[in-house]
Amino acid sequence: LQGGFFMSMAFVLGNGVSRKSVNLEHLRIHGTIYGCNALYRDFTPDVLIATDRPISEQIQHSGYPLKNKFYTRKPLEGLGANRVPDQYWGYSSGPLAAAIAAADQHMNIYLLGFDMAGINNRFNNLYADSEFYKRSGANPTYTGNWERQLLKVMQDYPHTNFIRVHGAITADVPEFLKHPRHSRLNIAEFQSQFGV
Repeated sequence: LQGGFFMSMAFVLGNGVSRKSVNLEHLRIHGTIYGCNALYRDFTPDVLIATDRPISEQIQHSGYPLKNKFYTRKPLEGLGANRVPDQYWGYSSGPLAAAIAAADQHMNIYLLGFDMAGINNRFNNLYADSEFYKRSGANPTYTGNWERQLLKVMQDYPHTNFIRVHGAITADVPEFLKHPRHSRLNIAEFQSQFGV
């Protein structure tokens, strides 16, 4: 399948609640799946990325990277993790996952769970209230750095299509909308298109 249709498509999973209804297992037949942080607790993507030290070290000590592809900033020796690409070393997990998917030469990259918005002005994350995450009642996370990092990835890969899947609370990012290779897709249409 190298170089074929399968290899040209990737799904990058942020952990915003808009992707909650998507059947991740059913995505496997359509392309390569990149995920972030606590996703590994309940699903094994093709590539996992975690940049924050506490969760990254927990993932490495769990043995996960010895059996699965995992990227982090500072891999612990002998535990199987890969070091993130130098040019994206300071990036957050979600934008970094998109960058690695683009570097892997996927031509169509679907961004799911990249909501860039809180829920009723509260923290938006599928793993809220669990270890290493804020409480669900906490203030929403500032997303400006994620937006800037994703825009840079889009600019770095001008021939790659970035399709952001929108749920009910997903916020538009004006700078994304100006980018010629960015498009948006309603989550219901996405689920219908891929049978997920």
